[in-house]
Amino acid sequence: MKTVEFKFERTIPAPPGEVYDAWLNPETPGTPWHGGDKIILNPKVDGLFNWLITGTSHYGRFTKVEPPSRIQHTWVSPNTMGEESTVTLTFKIKGDDTLMTLVHSRLPDTAGGRSHEAGWNFFLDKLVDHFGGGAQRKK
Repeated sequence: MKTVEFKFERTIPAPPGEVYDAWLNPETPGTPWHGGDKIILNPKVDGLFNWLITGTSHYGRFTKVEPPSRIQHTWVSPNTMGEESTVTLTFKIKGDDTLMTLVHSRLPDTAGGRSHEAGWNFFLDKLVDHFGGGAQRKK
């Protein structure tokens, strides 16, 4: 199956450790764990997540958890056609801010797979707004 990959970068006005911790906190707007109908989140290597939003389940397994610089996990949903894709997040110092990069790879090259581009932009823009950096968005 042909696959696609999306890369997103945001500059967030906070140190990497704070952004990293916020990303793993379901109470933080702008994370995929926030605002769902139900969340099971165990962010450790081989820990699982199951995120239910508007009746649709998204689930996966954490493969790298390296505070405060890297998180990697698999991602499965109906839009991945049941296949595992990979989400990798990095958090790097950029002056007084954090350059957060999210790469979602091995997505099917279908309308459902490509819909993740809009989804991640939605979440990441909310995360930037949460930290008060709306003017610093970088796409």
